[in-house]
Amino acid sequence: MSDRDSNYANVYNRRVGFGKHPALLMIDFAQAYYDPDCPLFGGEGCVSALDAALQLRIAAKKAGIPVILTRVSYHPSGRDGGRFFEKAAPLEVFLPGRSTAEFAVGLIPDPDEVIITKQYPSAFFGTSLAPMLTTMGCDSLLLSGLTTSGCIRASCVDAMSHGFRTLVVSEACGDRHHAPHDANLFDMNAKYADVIGLEDAVRYLATFDRHALA
Repeated sequence: MSDRDSNYANVYNRRVGFGKHPALLMIDFAQAYYDPDCPLFGGEGCVSALDAALQLRIAAKKAGIPVILTRVSYHPSGRDGGRFFEKAAPLEVFLPGRSTAEFAVGLIPDPDEVIITKQYPSAFFGTSLAPMLTTMGCDSLLLSGLTTSGCIRASCVDAMSHGFRTLVVSEACGDRHHAPHDANLFDMNAKYADVIGLEDAVRYLATFDRHALA
């Protein structure tokens, strides 16, 4: 281990652990990341993330855990996206009527799932997510979605800042390149969340009794 790695490990990387009343958050699994003709196309990293997230969703449903989906949508003018819309040109794919703004193929929201519409990277910024989770009695969040270096990271920081135990499920998050994906998982695990594997997340959810939670 290098001096730099040793310094990082000795200062950070404390584990916070699982909560007692989690929710699953599935962030921005939009068709934009799966359309090769779209500037946001994410390739295999996003494909594998959706596959893992759908497995995680099944486990959450069996456990009776709330499942919340986010989507990005803008006014035709893009004004509600503020400086983010101004800065990030590809966000035009989330304008009304674009097929790229729809949920990815294979992800059909169920009637009992809440959909949070957002305009900025964090699922918390300018939305009702935090008070909704508090009202439901949730103390922790399992994060999945796209992209690891963008909306996952922003939502992770805000989840922690709002006082939720935050668990980022590594295989259920994706990015268009492994370098920002790996770097952001490393940093989130060090400072803001526990990064866990899909197998550990599913095993954790299997400990819940959906009838006891009803």
